[in-house]
Amino acid sequence: MKTKAMKWLTTVPVAIAVAVSLAACGGGSAQPSGSPTDALAGSDQTSLDKYTTADVTPLDTIDKTKLGLITEGTLRVGTLSDAPPNIFIDPSGKFTGYDNELMRAIGDKLGLKVEFASTDFSALLSQVNNKQFDAGSSSISTTDKRRETVGFTNGYDFGYMAVVTKDNAQIKSFDDLKAGVRVGVVQGTVQDDYVTNTLKLEPVRFPDYNTVYASVKNGQVDAWVAPSQQATGQVKEGDKTKIAEKVVNTQNFTAYAVNKDNKALIEALNAGLDAVIADGTWTKLTSEWYTDRPTVAEQTPQGWKPGSKAVQIPAK
Repeated sequence: MKTKAMKWLTTVPVAIAVAVSLAACGGGSAQPSGSPTDALAGSDQTSLDKYTTADVTPLDTIDKTKLGLITEGTLRVGTLSDAPPNIFIDPSGKFTGYDNELMRAIGDKLGLKVEFASTDFSALLSQVNNKQFDAGSSSISTTDKRRETVGFTNGYDFGYMAVVTKDNAQIKSFDDLKAGVRVGVVQGTVQDDYVTNTLKLEPVRFPDYNTVYASVKNGQVDAWVAPSQQATGQVKEGDKTKIAEKVVNTQNFTAYAVNKDNKALIEALNAGLDAVIADGTWTKLTSEWYTDRPTVAEQTPQGWKPGSKAVQIPAK
């Protein structure tokens, strides 16, 4: 039986030269800098808790005219078009996926119309910071470095990091990513930071997930270090590729990006997020879009949970 996560739009791969040129310019830094983010070191609950609010503003006290929106009553959201099952455009042209459907549910709680627009991940955070978008929806890991540019809501997801290779590749795990291995990443992602600053390798950077995956298939790179959700969305039967290894990453939870000075909008989105957790919508969407996470234990690993500290996930 097909799930929603299988209904994505197939895109024709772009030449690798695009990735090389983008790595030298474009919206994001060609090479992440700063302290290494070892995304596979495991969760640090103390670190996560300091960014999670104790509770949220009651929904019925939120003044929608004070949210600093580009257009009053409408939440304009920057997102991607090629990263199933989280953020993508379906064959009918609708922006969908786990992150975007959750954002729609939050918008409904707040009485806001939600409009999506496509962008590149490398530009998204600066566009949110410059108020080209009210929010960013793109499975964004909330690193300390990114918090220098934008604010974040409470977390709504965690992730796994994966190594994608061809079926006959010698690379079997993260331990095999060493000097001489051509490692592909999407520019500006946590995976880019991990390969560059933790593994101390120089990755081949690409503008999007379709292009990096195409480069694994045609042998232009040996491996792709990917968010596991996007790896699962790309790897299809008959592609002669595989997910060689995946490891849970809860060090930095996933959240929506907002201009860091817009505290009112962050508080409102946090209130909406708690509301969709409390009424079971978060659990329903998680089960629908992540078919490998059917139980609460699999949806909340290593003590992680979504929303504020006060909200409770309803028992099934």
